[in-house]
Amino acid sequence: MRKLIQVLMLMSTAACAAGPDYRPPERASAAPGAFVTTIAATDPALPLPDDWWRLYQDPVLDALVARALAANTDLRVASANLARARAVLGEARAGRLPTTGVSGGASYGDAIQGNPVGGMDRQMSYSGGLSLSWEADLFGRVGRAIEAARADAQAVEAARDMVRVTVAAETARAYLDACAFAETAAIARASLDTADHGLRIVTAQQRAGSAGRLDVERAATAVANARAAIAPADAQRGVALFELAALLGEAPGGVPADAARCAAPPSPVAALPVGDGTALLRRRPDLREAERTLAADTARIGVATADLYPRISLGASGNYFRNDSVRGNDSFSFSLGPLLSWSFPNVAVARSRIRQAEARGEASLAAFDGRVITALKEVEQALTLYGSERERNLALTEARTRAGTAFELADARYRAGSIAYLDLLVAQRELIDARAALAASTQRLGSARVDLFKALGGGWGQAD
Repeated sequence: MRKLIQVLMLMSTAACAAGPDYRPPERASAAPGAFVTTIAATDPALPLPDDWWRLYQDPVLDALVARALAANTDLRVASANLARARAVLGEARAGRLPTTGVSGGASYGDAIQGNPVGGMDRQMSYSGGLSLSWEADLFGRVGRAIEAARADAQAVEAARDMVRVTVAAETARAYLDACAFAETAAIARASLDTADHGLRIVTAQQRAGSAGRLDVERAATAVANARAAIAPADAQRGVALFELAALLGEAPGGVPADAARCAAPPSPVAALPVGDGTALLRRRPDLREAERTLAADTARIGVATADLYPRISLGASGNYFRNDSVRGNDSFSFSLGPLLSWSFPNVAVARSRIRQAEARGEASLAAFDGRVITALKEVEQALTLYGSERERNLALTEARTRAGTAFELADARYRAGSIAYLDLLVAQRELIDARAALAASTQRLGSARVDLFKALGGGWGQAD
C-alpha cells in the first residue's frame, strides 16, 4: 500500500496537463505604430494619461468624474460581477485540496437481548466517522480548470475597467454638454436682444414715417425666430444635467449645483496626447477582456481533453462504533486506497465536448482579432472627426467675427440712411446664424474630444 501511494504521488508530480498550452495572439502585426490620421491638435509622442479629464484643468469636472467612479450603479454591478468571478476562482483552486467529511451520532432505544422471549433492553449506541479523498491531478484537469477560472476573473476585471472608461467619458461628456448648451442658450438670448433692439428702432422709424410696416413685420419675424432658439437650448442643457445626475448615481433632483452653474465649456490646455497603436492595444480594457476570454476558452479545451483519461483519487476513511451491550470492547474500522473513475470505453461525449471547446476557442480568437481591428478603426474615426470639427470650429469662429463686423457696419449705414432695412436685417440674420453655428460646433467639438479619449481607452488605470 505504501508503495502504491508513493507511485501515485510521483505520477501526480510528473503529471502533464491535457490540451494545448495558451500563447497570447500576436498583436504587433495589427498595430502599425503611429496612427494613420494626424492632426495639429494632438501629440502622438505622449501617451494618454489615465486621468485624461485633468487636461481640462477644471476642478468641477475632476470632482464629478471622481464621484461617478465611486457611485455609478453600472460600476457597482461590474464590481459585484468581479467579486463573483473571483469567488469562482477560489472554488476552482479548492479542487486541489482534499475533500473531507465527518459524521457522528448517538441513539438510545430498545434492543433484543439473547432469546427474543427474554424481552427487551434499553441501551445507548455511539457512532462516528471520518473520510478524506484527494484527486491526483495526473492529466491536469483541475489545473486547467483553475487556469480557465483565473482567466475568466481577469476578463471580468477588464470588463469592469471598460465600464470605468465609459463612466469617466460619459460623465465628462454630460458635463461639457451642459456647459455648451448653457452657452448656446446665452448666445440665443443675446441674439434675441439684438433682434429686439432692431425691432425697437424700426418701430420708432415707422412712427416717424421713415419706415413701412413691411420692415416692422420683418423685424418682428427676426425676434420670433431668435426667441424660438432659446427653449431647445435650455431643454438640451436640462437633458445633459439629468444624464449627469444618473451617472453619479443620483435621482434627477440630485443635479450637482456646480455643474448647473457652468456657463461655458472648458477646453484642454494643451495638445491632446494620443500615443500610438501599440500603446492603444496594451491600454484598452476591451482588448484585454477579449484576450483573457481567449485564454479561458483555450484552458477549457484542456478540461474537456482530460475527460478522455481516468480520474484517480486517494481516499481514506475511519469509523467508530460503541454499544452498551459490548462492554470494554469498542468497534473501529478504517480503509485506505486509491479510487479509479473512468468513462472508457464511452468517450464519444468527451470528444464532442472537446470539439465544442475548440470551436469556442476559435470563435474567441476571431472575436479578439475583430476587437483589435475595431479599436484601431474607432481611434482613426475619432481622430478624423475631431480634426474635421476643429477645423470647422476655427472657420466658424472667423465667420462669427466677420458677421459681427458686417452687422456693425450695416447698422451704422442704416442709421445714416445709406442702405435699406432689408440689408440690415440680412446682416443681423447672418450674425445670429453665425453665433448659433459656432455654439453648435463648440458642443460637437467637445463631444468629439470625449469620443477620442474614450476610443483611446483612458480612465481605468486608477481602479482598485
